[in-house]
Amino acid sequence: MTTFVDVDVRPTLRAGGEPFGEIMQAIGTLKPGEGLRLLATFKPTPLFHVLGSKGFSYVAKELDGGDWEVLFSPSAPEQAAPAPQETPTTATPDQSNWPEPVQHLDNRDLDPPEPMVRILAATESMNNGEVLSALLCREPLFLLPELAKRGHGWRGGFETDGKTYKILVRIGGAQGAAA
Repeated sequence: MTTFVDVDVRPTLRAGGEPFGEIMQAIGTLKPGEGLRLLATFKPTPLFHVLGSKGFSYVAKELDGGDWEVLFSPSAPEQAAPAPQETPTTATPDQSNWPEPVQHLDNRDLDPPEPMVRILAATESMNNGEVLSALLCREPLFLLPELAKRGHGWRGGFETDGKTYKILVRIGGAQGAAA
């Protein structure tokens, strides 16, 4: 039987913080047969893929007030939880020239998960090879695995102000796009 370690990231999210590191740290401390009970202010859909790739299944349910509880269970209870791996903070180097962005989003004033939702929605209406530019108030750790899963390339980093994260998303990655 799985026992669960509680991680409540609602205060972090409400304060505008990014709880990914907190969640991954908790995953790294799990003992054999332990799972994670996550409490969040939204359904953390991107986390399902990230932790699924680390051997966890999940059950999510919405709580009163719009909050969510997600139980992450190790797929094989007799095994210890896999050690956390860092989410890449830079894309695989792509030496080709990217075209100018055809769409620009300023998501700096939005609360999670709205910036990620807007970026992913925008990519759905774009053609292969086109580039989207977006400004964010933090590094988009949950967005990066979703972009990779959908086959998009990306480049990103903090601007010189140290507060604005600018990401360029190339639809379909480097494949099929003119250099």
